[in-house]
Amino acid sequence: MLTGYHVAVIGGDARQIELIRRLNEWDATVYLAGFDQLNESFREAIDLDFESEQVEKLDAIILPVPGTDAEGKIEGIFSNQLIHLSEEWLKRTPDHCQVFSGIANDHLKDLAAKTNRTLIPLMDRDDVAIYNSIPTVEGTLMLIIQHTDFTIHGSKIIVLGLGRVGMSLARTFDHLGAKVSVGVRSSKAAARVYEMGLEPIDMNDIENADMSCDILLNTVPHLVVDASVIKQLPSHAMILDLASKPGGTDFRYADKRGIKALLAPGLPGIVAPKTAGRIIADVVSRIVQEGSRKEND
Repeated sequence: MLTGYHVAVIGGDARQIELIRRLNEWDATVYLAGFDQLNESFREAIDLDFESEQVEKLDAIILPVPGTDAEGKIEGIFSNQLIHLSEEWLKRTPDHCQVFSGIANDHLKDLAAKTNRTLIPLMDRDDVAIYNSIPTVEGTLMLIIQHTDFTIHGSKIIVLGLGRVGMSLARTFDHLGAKVSVGVRSSKAAARVYEMGLEPIDMNDIENADMSCDILLNTVPHLVVDASVIKQLPSHAMILDLASKPGGTDFRYADKRGIKALLAPGLPGIVAPKTAGRIIADVVSRIVQEGSRKEND
């Protein structure tokens, strides 16, 4: 339970709806900003007044998964209003106030440092990323089925990256009967791929690797699917880039070659926002309570 805790939820998407519901169920005092179109749905919550004394009570601030833009502005799909997270405002929060965001850009990190507030990028945590890999895999399956005219079973699939999402992807498609190869950079990761019964690809020499496949799944957040890779793909192949924007694919060259290439970051929030919101709520609740216990020790 979060009785006595004051939490502000500022902007976001459908994931925040489940997050707000869970916080209300746990008896937290919830303040909302950027949910103008939904406020009637959350009568237990309070509109956040940025100029009031509410700010001085906050134990936690929960931002959208993308965090802020480079200028500190926060967007949400339930409001036309842009909210600006300023240094002056954040300094008015209690010293123990924690700021949660899915990802953290340089501006948000700098803001937390200047105000001496704890910034927690949730998507950097193993627990959140592993839980989120489940709806990510389901969303990947959905997109592949929608955008191909062949079965996954028997297809040749390459997964680039053996991180938390990459491992779940490789395992799932292997179980579905695909011929799976995994692009990795370290000998340790290559050994893990081999142990899984899959084929490792050395990404340090990707230009000379055999990258021909039916489906190419990228999880690496920098350019790895470049022209040297794309030119090896057959015309029917599909590239699905799951990395955060702008992805790791040369989409211009893929289009020039007539290769179908989709950028699909944030699949949990699209295909399973209720589950994704519950994951965020559970982790935030645990961290907030742990922080309170440490403060009281």
